[in-house]
Amino acid sequence: MRSALIVWGGWNGHDPEECAAIYRRWLHEDGFSVRVETDPEVFLEAEIKNLSLIIPCTTMSTISREAATNLAAAIESGVGMGGHHGTMGDSFHDSPVYQFITGGQWVAHPGNIIDYTVDVTRPDDPIMQGIKSFPYTSEQYYMHTDPGNEVLATTTFSGEHAPWIKGVVMPVVWKKMYGAGRVFYSSLGHRAAEFENPNMATILRRGINWAARAE
Repeated sequence: MRSALIVWGGWNGHDPEECAAIYRRWLHEDGFSVRVETDPEVFLEAEIKNLSLIIPCTTMSTISREAATNLAAAIESGVGMGGHHGTMGDSFHDSPVYQFITGGQWVAHPGNIIDYTVDVTRPDDPIMQGIKSFPYTSEQYYMHTDPGNEVLATTTFSGEHAPWIKGVVMPVVWKKMYGAGRVFYSSLGHRAAEFENPNMATILRRGINWAARAE
């Protein structure tokens, strides 16, 4: 049986406990054994190298250098990692190795909650299969991203809320490798209620399953 670890916490504005519960339900339904923790220092445990999947669900917060290093070693050895929005892409600001794993770091969401479009760029990828470009209402994340990411969907900034970024095309969904580990990220999902959006939920659920190491 594939095994997963969910670690939730940090800023409550992203509903980490509620999101972790949704992840836990999905993973159980998809045949995983699931462990849920609230302290990122759990990444110090040597046993995390035996996991199939790690889901960070912790906005901001802190992590020790030792825990981040051990997490990186686990992913590099083949453990998968996946997650969404600020609970993965706005975490552990003082940890460069964590950002190296994730492939991106949130820096702004001009206009806060706005209407924008998510453009599917890789409709041939199994994660995006059957999903066409779609309208979305949430924070439109502006991120610093790894040029090595395989981008599956983007969004284009209108410039209405920050004129100097008009026309900027920003990755929204990507996958990448970190050593032997698969890493998946989607910037959608500011609040837990957004998991009710079928496009958001389908992309995220497929993505974390893709990231998970096979049995």
